Amino acid sequence: MDWFTAPEYWWSRLLFQRGLAAVYLLAFLVAANQFRVLLGEHGLTPVPRFLARTPWRRAPSIFHLRYSDGLLTTVAWTGVAVSAALVVGVGDAVPLWAAMAMWSLLWLLYLSIVNVGQLWYGFGWESLLLEAGFLAIFLGNARAGPPVVMLWLLRWLLFRLEFGAGLIKLRGDRCWRDLTCLYYHHETQPMPGPLSWWFHHLPRPLHRAEVAANHVTQLVVPFGLFLPQPVASAAAAVIIVTQLWLVASGNFSWLNWIAIILAASALDLSPLLGTGVAATGPPWYQALVLAAAALVIVLSYRPARNLVSRHQLMNFSFEPLHLVNTYGAFGSVTKVRHEIVIEGTDESALGPHTVWREYGFKGKPGDPRRLPGQFAPYHLRLDWLMWFAAMSPLYAHPWLLDVVGRLLAGDRALLRLLRGNPFPAQPPTYVRALLYRYRFTTRAERRATGAWWHRTLVDEYVPPMALKHRVRSPHGP
Repeated sequence: MDWFTAPEYWWSRLLFQRGLAAVYLLAFLVAANQFRVLLGEHGLTPVPRFLARTPWRRAPSIFHLRYSDGLLTTVAWTGVAVSAALVVGVGDAVPLWAAMAMWSLLWLLYLSIVNVGQLWYGFGWESLLLEAGFLAIFLGNARAGPPVVMLWLLRWLLFRLEFGAGLIKLRGDRCWRDLTCLYYHHETQPMPGPLSWWFHHLPRPLHRAEVAANHVTQLVVPFGLFLPQPVASAAAAVIIVTQLWLVASGNFSWLNWIAIILAASALDLSPLLGTGVAATGPPWYQALVLAAAALVIVLSYRPARNLVSRHQLMNFSFEPLHLVNTYGAFGSVTKVRHEIVIEGTDESALGPHTVWREYGFKGKPGDPRRLPGQFAPYHLRLDWLMWFAAMSPLYAHPWLLDVVGRLLAGDRALLRLLRGNPFPAQPPTYVRALLYRYRFTTRAERRATGAWWHRTLVDEYVPPMALKHRVRSPHGP
């Protein structure tokens, strides 16, 4: 390693870049499939309405120049195409400036989406992807060795991600301090996975050990990233194993996978695979790398101060470009799971014998007999917001009533976000939403009923609603 490059991290950089490109591809694919119905011109929270009240300096985006659903589609599929090219190695086959341009384009396009995404894009992993994507611009390609300063900044990002999450837990819910949070978390997390039922039924002493191990991984191990090898590689390996455990236990979009690929950048694989070229790249490249590093270091002041603050912010960006952010997850853990179940009927009059049919969602719990699916790293945005809405009606404003109205109108675009349409012939005459308490079945209940969930009606969330005059959906009946 010289003052500028670290050729021994050649393969680590390759793993990071290919992995990050794959995450970008998924993120743009999610936008292509879901953005229009959630945020489009006729979406639940339309981008044009948001842009009319939001200045460019607060939310920089190319859509301030003009928004249309056609332009959004072009942006999303361009992102998919460029990401796919980087996944298969085009970035290493083109000149250095061209590879940097490809990474810059991905960052700019995704920033433009996130900054108009409102509550649908208000998750920490959006800023995490943008911050990692910005650093990836300056990591170079096969024509230059990995820049030392950028490798350190990747570790700094991973440190903030892990250490911030650990601190927010210690400062938050008491159950993290008494090691009992996992008595509840596998059952009440936003979107359980196919193994979550089994994780929930692990012995309680093992749950306590899991929490204790999590504290060590997030509060102690990250400091090892800044120590000499092989300690840094060992710390990265522990983080990777922990993140894979989280991947198996639930659906957290691409959060865990970005943590894994960030940890991969700290692995020294040269004893196994050798080193790459040590070329430092042309002077203009060195200057850009050092300038970008200086900018990130300056912008790190407030996120670093936030880590030691008694009023730590979680998943917060101090500037609209999302270059250096704060992170954290599950500072508090929900002890009871509530779910909103949306139902419709095609009967003309309501009564005690009305037959209601349930709308199933792709990811969130609904039918108690359906095993939760594995969707991460793909992100089901509507399903996640339904989890928040079940906790408080404040999270459901202003979009949930619009969802009900679109189901009454038979909106095909919205229905594509659901698991199925119980009214394929014509839209329902009435739609309502009920609030249920869900819990995992016991082992005995599972054997007796075949159900994964037990649910109990709590209250009516949205009363039966009908269209006074049936109108044509903006996306067709």
